[in-house]
Amino acid sequence: MYRYVIKRLLFLIPTILGVILIIFLVMNLTPSTPGRIMLGPSATEADVEQLNHELGYDKPILERYADYVVDVFVNQDFGTSYYTKQPVFDEIWPRYITTIKLAAIGIVLSTLIGVPLGIIAAVKQYSLWDNIPSVISFFLAAVPSFVLGMVLLFIFCLKMNLLPTYDDGTIWSLIMPAITIAIPPAAQNFRFTKSSMLEEVRQDYVRTARAKGASERTVIWKHALENALLPVVTNIGLNLGVLIAGAVVAEKLFSIQGIGSLIVDRIAYKDEPVIIAGTLLISICFTLIMLVVDLIYAYIDPRIRAKYSKTKG
Repeated sequence: MYRYVIKRLLFLIPTILGVILIIFLVMNLTPSTPGRIMLGPSATEADVEQLNHELGYDKPILERYADYVVDVFVNQDFGTSYYTKQPVFDEIWPRYITTIKLAAIGIVLSTLIGVPLGIIAAVKQYSLWDNIPSVISFFLAAVPSFVLGMVLLFIFCLKMNLLPTYDDGTIWSLIMPAITIAIPPAAQNFRFTKSSMLEEVRQDYVRTARAKGASERTVIWKHALENALLPVVTNIGLNLGVLIAGAVVAEKLFSIQGIGSLIVDRIAYKDEPVIIAGTLLISICFTLIMLVVDLIYAYIDPRIRAKYSKTKG
């Protein structure tokens, strides 16, 4: 198991290098330069070239890529923002933490709503406990997050005045954005849990447990649920990574100072250091989440745990 964890952590290195290279290539393909964007269309070409030289943007792309990799891995320096002239890490870290909090609240809400309802719908198939949540989940999964956010913003923040409409630094300002991003994955968790539970309750081992006189609660919660959770755990882990990367919609709508909104804002200024560092942190977080999901998988499924133990030996 330890060997597997170390191998996955080492896999972070080519992932980081690949993410940095892709961003450099994409930014290099976009028109204009930071100097032109920051000085405006009325600036002379000489002034633009001078500013690009000061920013190091006049170097070949591979040279800029190599310099950035050395700064990150050797000097632990994410550089300086082209736009604010502030250290990039100091600028993005507080926003990154805000996005992590937002995504964490969202994934907890989506799990607490979707998974229990999915279990109940599978156990009480074709009843109202199944039909009503199924219809609602299909509807909510089809509605874009920004539409849900605008509806929630209008009802709970503007009309009822229960929650702030902007980021005031308190946890209350994250409630509506978290609900906005939690509803689609909650609907997805419901469908995943329901389908997985329905598959498990029809297995032979479930019928055998019932034939031996096990109570229905023991059959469902001890036998069927444990196996049904395997794909659900994977889906929850993927949703957490998606919520971190995709929280920008809620951040912009509710004026949350998160990493996603920062990256979107700086794309307009072609602020490469901020864009690369922000995307890099999101990529690392997503990779670590997938590692945790694999470890949880091994904890739940003895077959996978035995495979890891065999590999270790």
